Amino acid sequence: MDGIEPHWVWIIIGLALAALELVVPGVYLIWLAVAALVTGLLVFISDPPLAIQVISFVSLALIAAYSAKRFLRDRPIVSADPLLNNRAGRLVGETALVTKALDGGTGRVQVGDSEWMARGSDVAVGTRVRITGISGTALTVEPLTLLTGEGTAPLPED
Repeated sequence: MDGIEPHWVWIIIGLALAALELVVPGVYLIWLAVAALVTGLLVFISDPPLAIQVISFVSLALIAAYSAKRFLRDRPIVSADPLLNNRAGRLVGETALVTKALDGGTGRVQVGDSEWMARGSDVAVGTRVRITGISGTALTVEPLTLLTGEGTAPLPED
């Protein structure tokens, strides 16, 4: 590459990796970008041979990635909505309507506009149930009882 100083090559590589970090999911290219930019700075200051430049880049990339991994392990990023992509998990605590009787512990319930497989104690069609958990792709349900403990809750008015 005649005419281009080696430090500019490393800086361009670093900026390209940083730009790719914006496009590619995950947080891993940024550490390579940091390593390339620091290598570009070192090459600008001391102009070592190409072998030392590559060793410097690889070493800095490993140090940056390992340090970031330890930092993020000790200080994890907490989501504002941890159940964002867990539709079934968001249903826990909601009520549902039994559409296929839970006979022998399995049946179907309607939650909103969709039906789900359900597991729980035997209940008849039309009974309101509360979703208590998830077991694979089936919802775990229990009958929704009134405060007095007798009967099931009436259907809500739409």
